[in-house]
Amino acid sequence: MNKSSIKNYAVWARNELIERVSQKAYEYGVTESSIPALNTETINGRLLSQEEKKQLNELIREVKTNGFHHVIEEVAYTWFNRFIALRFMEVNNYLPQRVRVFTNENNEFKPEILTEAIHIEIDGLDKQKVFDYIEKNNEEELYKYLLLTLCNDMNSYLPDMFTSIKDYKTLLFPNNLLREDSVLDKLVKDIDEEDWKDTFDDGIGCSNAITIIGWMYQYYISERHNQVINILKGTVKKEDIPAATELFTTDWVVRYMVDNSLGRYWIERNPNSELRKKLKFLATSKNDTLPVVENDPVKPEDITFFDPCMG
Repeated sequence: MNKSSIKNYAVWARNELIERVSQKAYEYGVTESSIPALNTETINGRLLSQEEKKQLNELIREVKTNGFHHVIEEVAYTWFNRFIALRFMEVNNYLPQRVRVFTNENNEFKPEILTEAIHIEIDGLDKQKVFDYIEKNNEEELYKYLLLTLCNDMNSYLPDMFTSIKDYKTLLFPNNLLREDSVLDKLVKDIDEEDWKDTFDDGIGCSNAITIIGWMYQYYISERHNQVINILKGTVKKEDIPAATELFTTDWVVRYMVDNSLGRYWIERNPNSELRKKLKFLATSKNDTLPVVENDPVKPEDITFFDPCMG
């Protein structure tokens, strides 16, 4: 796994998405120094649709409550999170829609979802809208519509990852995602496809699984982490705690902790258990022994497990 490429991309993508999301906010009159009034009808002479008015009102309230920069950061990360999850799933053929979202079968940045738009069956997809975008040759808006519809459909499969989005985050969806050197173009080209695959072996018996997602997140927040740790003085603000404290835990570290807590607890009470052969990271004495705890019968279903790293 090329972590340098992953880091370079994630750090760049954060700044790029923040800039793009800020630009979208600006298009609706929302900046760090000013916001429109609620129920604004027009922006820069353009009449807003009812949906846009509703979403803009939500955005205005969010900015008033949480601040401009917080909202922009939140929206930028939301789309980063969606994009890398979809990329992981398309490479590993995990998408239930069975269509590649960012690439074609040759892993070129030529989204299959665009070429197959009229044939795709996705819950909530309005085929008439698809035909209208095609007729107007509006590929950017078509792609945006397909991505948003797909993300909302994924809520049925992964509700914690793909919360339904129809609010101000939709309003701030970045423009020009199909252009060269966009966030999606570089996502495909800058990170080797093999690094996304769910079959990687790190040499110590741990599969890649979704390791790349973890590294992506850690590198994404790395600049903010350094700002909080090295620049900000005094007590860390509540909103900065994640950036200061959240670190990705690799697969082998997780297994080491579990092997030597839950695994050790079980083996000490069941020294002849076959489970011991599977505890690759179990730490024992020099003669490969563990203490034996007698007269302490325990059923697996009665064990509770506390992970202090879960917040």
